[in-house]
Amino acid sequence: MTRQRVLLVEDDENLRAAVRAELAAAGFEVAEAADLAGADAQLAAGGFGCVVFDRMLPDGDALDYVRRRRLAGWDGRVLFLTARDRAADRVAGFAHGGDDYVVKPFAMAELTARVRSLHRPGGIRPPVLRVADLEIDCARRETRRGGVLLTLSGREFSVLEYLAVHAGRAVSRTDLIEHCWDESADPMSNVVDAVVTRLRRKLREPNLVHAVRGHGYRLGPAS
Repeated sequence: MTRQRVLLVEDDENLRAAVRAELAAAGFEVAEAADLAGADAQLAAGGFGCVVFDRMLPDGDALDYVRRRRLAGWDGRVLFLTARDRAADRVAGFAHGGDDYVVKPFAMAELTARVRSLHRPGGIRPPVLRVADLEIDCARRETRRGGVLLTLSGREFSVLEYLAVHAGRAVSRTDLIEHCWDESADPMSNVVDAVVTRLRRKLREPNLVHAVRGHGYRLGPAS
């Protein structure tokens, strides 16, 4: 059986060797590059099911590199692997064409699982998330309900986007804090509830954001 191919773009030689060994042990065929020029050379040959990019490389930010390639029509699956862990960094990663985002330090088992997920049919997150009559354009950071453009703050959009990625499932307040706020946010405060209250008002009826007793919130039609 042909092994699935992964391109690993990482300038830290020790980390690159460790990730390569882990992915190879999981059954992937791994090619390597230490910078964006090397990535260009590897991608010219094609055949990769997924590319794992470190963000900050010797010849530039992989975020800008991926954005340029996306604008040129490239549709390869991309996982950003980076120490940049602010909510704004993660949002930028998706907005510039990433399909997944893993923060250093990370568990090798988690990275392998995420790479495997991107190789599955349908593993790429669609650029526009749809829940009932709600449309969330992740690249343009625009939200429409029933075709009408809504005005959301950056925080409201981040919370709604995260709920939409997990539509139909309960998402805890802690998960929302970790993915949509920076490290200064207090997980015991009511900041999540306040944002959700504003979201519900702006999304209008019928309500799509439902409280899940003892857990958090779920996005979707009433069950």
